[in-house]
Amino acid sequence: MSSRRRTIATGSLLTASFSAVMVFSFSAGADDPGPMSDKGGKAVDEAPAGVELTTSLPEKISVDNGSQKTAITATVKNGGTKDSGAVRLLVVGFDGLSVKSVKGCSEIAEKDLPEGSNSGFACAIDSLGAGKSKSYAVDATFDLKKEGKICLPVQDADGKKTFWQQGPVPFGANNPSPNAPATPLLLGTDNSPVTPGGDKAGDSSGDTSGDKSGGEELPRTGPAEQMLPLGAAGAALISAGVAGLWWTQRRDGRSES
Repeated sequence: MSSRRRTIATGSLLTASFSAVMVFSFSAGADDPGPMSDKGGKAVDEAPAGVELTTSLPEKISVDNGSQKTAITATVKNGGTKDSGAVRLLVVGFDGLSVKSVKGCSEIAEKDLPEGSNSGFACAIDSLGAGKSKSYAVDATFDLKKEGKICLPVQDADGKKTFWQQGPVPFGANNPSPNAPATPLLLGTDNSPVTPGGDKAGDSSGDTSGDKSGGEELPRTGPAEQMLPLGAAGAALISAGVAGLWWTQRRDGRSES
């Protein structure tokens, strides 16, 4: 083969290889939520022997500044040595973060949402094997003029016990970029709401768009904060894809065994 033909062939192979790498990298990263974290999570009621349930959320999400849309991956894991039996994962939004859908889960009726929340879905799990995990694709919106939180309780099938609860934990940025195409938010960071004009939301007189709506009365599970689990005294019926939820808040910590 002549030198010229070898050069052309080599160039074509390099181009093809580069294109393949680019396509592979994009495809691999499209569904990859990135590093996950159980920040803001805490065990609550004692789980069955050999069962260890936890959840995790992406350390970073991105909010489209035009549509306010964002995608979140919610993962529940059984790190124990025995199957979990029937459990359910709840995905609940607070303040500026509204959960619009969770694939494979049933929407919680507005009247059955926990106090201070604006949206939620219940995900029924027949059983989670030892060492297994299950992830859910969460579609949400985030109003960057407000703070926003998400909560992931893991309960038994009827909601009488909460084995684990992550949150309500905030997503946010210390310096949002309202004029950029998208704003990255970090898990465990309180959002510093900024309007497109650069002023903090709620600074102008009479503007309460950045005010919290009951979030201070709701449970958190951060390391230095007191736990108040959701649904600890409730019961639920989930069948044929329809969830009926009745739940209330437990008084300080675990007042019932």
